[in-house]
Amino acid sequence: MKIDNDNDMKHLGLRKLCLIVLCSMMTAIVSGQENEPDDQAYTLENMMVRIAEIEVDPDYLEEYISILKVEAEASVRLEPEVICIYPMFQKENPNQIRLLEIYANKAAYESHLQTPHFKHYKESTLPMVKSLQLVDMEAIDKKTMVNIFKKMNMQ
Repeated sequence: MKIDNDNDMKHLGLRKLCLIVLCSMMTAIVSGQENEPDDQAYTLENMMVRIAEIEVDPDYLEEYISILKVEAEASVRLEPEVICIYPMFQKENPNQIRLLEIYANKAAYESHLQTPHFKHYKESTLPMVKSLQLVDMEAIDKKTMVNIFKKMNMQ
């Protein structure tokens, strides 16, 4: 898949937006200054981290990526408890898409599934997806994870 300069810039913009939101959320978690709407502090213990492994039909790759970019950006912008949806692809096999998804908690993920932007993404890309595997993840060292986000926020 050849990516032109405009697409490179859009992809970098999406990455930067996701990283900014992620860093902001992690800084808030570390400092304890940010509260959920119900006044319960975000905690690393409650976070839901998932990797979505998606194989896209190569005939639909450009269209799929276009729809995915809109959905990921809207999720991070509109949903306070969606910490990160970071789309990426394998360099050697661009139709192998991976999403790093981080939610404040399981309820945030379940709420995300009911949003209009997610439903549009899911319905419009369903025929484009050859396979989908959702892999729930757990941090091995949550203290180190926090330090990574602090470091990113300093740059």
